[in-house]
Amino acid sequence: MSAQGRIGYRGPMQPRGDLPRIKLDLTVDEILALDPAVREVHHPFSDLPENGIQIRCYCFEEVFAEKIRALAERERPRDLYDVVHLYRHDELKHDQPLILDTLEKKCKFKEMPVPTMETFRNRPEREEIEAEWKNMLAHQLPALPSFEQFWEELPEVMAWLHGAVEKAVKEAIPLGRVAIDETWQPPSMAQAWHTAVPLEKIRFAAANRLCVNLYYKGSHRLIEPYSLRRTQAGNILLFAVRHNTDESRSYRVDRIQGAEVTDTPFVPKYAIELTPSGPISAPALTRGSGRILFPRPTVRRSRSRRPSFGPTYVIECPYCGKKFNRKKMNTRLNPHKDKYGYPCSGRNGYLVDTKY
Repeated sequence: MSAQGRIGYRGPMQPRGDLPRIKLDLTVDEILALDPAVREVHHPFSDLPENGIQIRCYCFEEVFAEKIRALAERERPRDLYDVVHLYRHDELKHDQPLILDTLEKKCKFKEMPVPTMETFRNRPEREEIEAEWKNMLAHQLPALPSFEQFWEELPEVMAWLHGAVEKAVKEAIPLGRVAIDETWQPPSMAQAWHTAVPLEKIRFAAANRLCVNLYYKGSHRLIEPYSLRRTQAGNILLFAVRHNTDESRSYRVDRIQGAEVTDTPFVPKYAIELTPSGPISAPALTRGSGRILFPRPTVRRSRSRRPSFGPTYVIECPYCGKKFNRKKMNTRLNPHKDKYGYPCSGRNGYLVDTKY
């Protein structure tokens, strides 16, 4: 038995146009092998209740096991992406025996064998995943890693799952002689969307093992991002490796002028430390106060004339912040550049205003 429903709603940022919808999938044809985890909902707005917002959800081990089972059962691009992506998160403290035990229970409930790497080799679905990789994932990610990068890592994931190998623990990138504030730990989701520093792009690239084209002090350099640390003087540093020379470097975040995620993959030489859970928050205060000073970005407003009749819809790109005026309600964005002159990866915008 299963049921599917959609709930449309009218939000404050979208007074007109098609309703955004919440999709509900309800089923009894599933087993919950582990107790749900109670997690805090990330809600960085002023109407957050005093006690916060909590919700029951799958624990990490159940999510991991469920994704492996789904990959074996239906073999879709997003399942392959999720399995490898979850495996890479070293800070989540993978409990391999518990994940395997949970997977065995789920497979028994579905009356299917526990998958191994042989499950995925020499099957026609492999070609289907590769063929649909771009079609099913490109619109969901700022930059799309290659299919080969994820497929070639899957044997390591499955060998680790079945206890054949241990997961290698890499050392942190060398920090040199910089005096680091060891009490500060940068988490994964950036709240710095409205600053000139593209921390979220850099974090995404690190999690997906993609190089970043960093614009710093008037020149570009291709880097492998590894870690964000705060010095005792209050400056936040990005620790990275120059991709072409393998040289370790550090960059002051407040001096970064731009960053673009590339499709150039890299194999990590050190531990990726840019993905622990929680929000990145670097408040803007004066130097010497122990925090970083972020410059305010310049917001470019459209100078186009208001049409003589009918509404004008203002569509904003969620990645670069550019706004576009349109006579028809269409949030699909054309290819455009951000304020640094780089091609922006935003493909779908949001309605932020309606002018009459």
